[in-house]
Amino acid sequence: MKVVIVGATGNAGTAVLRALHQTPEVTHIVGVARRLPDQNVEPYEGCEWHSLDIAAASTSEDAVSQLTEVFRGAEAVIHLAWLIQPNDQRELLRRVNVEGTRRVAEAVSRAGVPHLVAASSVGAYSPDEARSTDSDPPLRDESYPVGGIDSSHYSVDKAAQEKVLDTFAAGHPDITVTRLRPGLTFQADAASELQRYFLGKALPVQLLKSGRLPALTVPKGMLLQAVHADDVGRAYVAAVLRRLPGAFNICTDDVLGPQELADIVDHGRVLEVPPAMVRAALVAAHKSGLLPADAGWLDMAMQVPLMDNTRAIEELGWRPQVSSADALRELLDAMIEGHGHPSPPLHPRDKDERVVSAIHEPAKSGAHAGAGSATEGGTEDLPENLTKDLMGLYLSDHLTGATAGVNRIERMAADFIDTPVYADLASLADEIRADRELLRNIVEDLGFPRKPYRQAAAWAAERVGRLKLNGRIIERSPMTLLLEAELMRSAVAGKLGGWQTLREHAPELGLDREVFDRLIEATHRQLSTLDGVHEYARQRALRDDRDTFWD
Repeated sequence: MKVVIVGATGNAGTAVLRALHQTPEVTHIVGVARRLPDQNVEPYEGCEWHSLDIAAASTSEDAVSQLTEVFRGAEAVIHLAWLIQPNDQRELLRRVNVEGTRRVAEAVSRAGVPHLVAASSVGAYSPDEARSTDSDPPLRDESYPVGGIDSSHYSVDKAAQEKVLDTFAAGHPDITVTRLRPGLTFQADAASELQRYFLGKALPVQLLKSGRLPALTVPKGMLLQAVHADDVGRAYVAAVLRRLPGAFNICTDDVLGPQELADIVDHGRVLEVPPAMVRAALVAAHKSGLLPADAGWLDMAMQVPLMDNTRAIEELGWRPQVSSADALRELLDAMIEGHGHPSPPLHPRDKDERVVSAIHEPAKSGAHAGAGSATEGGTEDLPENLTKDLMGLYLSDHLTGATAGVNRIERMAADFIDTPVYADLASLADEIRADRELLRNIVEDLGFPRKPYRQAAAWAAERVGRLKLNGRIIERSPMTLLLEAELMRSAVAGKLGGWQTLREHAPELGLDREVFDRLIEATHRQLSTLDGVHEYARQRALRDDRDTFWD
């Protein structure tokens, strides 16, 4: 059996891949994602991979044609792709999430795939008034209305997606359309992703490693249904094997209330406050940029019904193996540790160090071998004929430039998510961040001061530079991508010179020259990638007959 997963690198996709690998009936697994994962680690290894954009920066015909070719010969397509951020690009979210589902469904039809399994959500349901009036609200089955929560963009789009699936199912009675509606989906591998999407840096969960909260503050009446991602993965596999139409609620049997949440997060002490007070705080935090999640997520959590999972148990033969409490406990512990997984969406919180080890293979025990560290003699171990103060200043200047470069390329990847060059920019951001961390490690190992105030100044200067309007006040300028690509090419060319200089002096510094051979080769590839980005931008930025963005 050939099964294709669209959106195979995220929270649910990673769990579905694990489940598919354990299913003897499945002999061919195909993963589709805009940015591909490390294919040498589980569960991404042993799969056929395709990098495709379903709607962010592609025409309908192009996306459907490409998906159709990938889907041919498949017995089932599992559609999981969903864009949660950026909140401020509402049209982009709707295009990827709702129009993207329509395109996937159309490709299923063209390719002759007999079964489409789509990821819906508890968020698709209409508000349940019993949540605010009943201390013990009833569990709702799949017949409950699917109208969404108006103030939640996620919920509105999930309800709109269900309408797309309804229309497709009515027009294609020969294709089985299954939709799963999971509750909150938790796993350790998604810890850092969920923190980035919803908490950001405003709530440093990692501080819980050294101590618990005096009390957990929650909205009065908060009730949550969660499910472990591995249970979700098994549910998708059960749906593929049973090939039953319609919707299935996927959730655990236990419901987490304020006390249960407090027992997991702190010492069991809980402070319930009016939901309106929490909502006002969320609005202020989101508008100020402190919190990525908007208040719509709270509205959805407080209003959607509690689900009854009877149909999934009886008809799919599925039953949750992990409780909501245990799933949340695993997630919280993993958030504290900054845990993640080597895929673009799931990367760990402390990604820099892990990316360095994945991309660079330094000789001996590190990139620097033989020279003293800051705590073991430092620069005193360096040769007398080396001008230490100038070398230290040189490396500090490069580290300052690297900090500015990381900030710029990360912003470019975020700003141009709706262009065909996004995947290249995002991959470049990973590599350039890793290069910065390697340089930082070298500076520290050699015992030179890092001069953090210089890096802070570079960080601030880069952000001030973002204020340039490039001829536009209230919208993005098509010229911005062109100029940013040119600036990044200059920055990467400067980095190339730094690696060449370090290679030249590697024997005196006790460094391995082969490390810098690899870095120089990788930097040439980065320049080539930026050349491609610049080519795309220069063909469009100064013309009225070609679009740079898809908004």
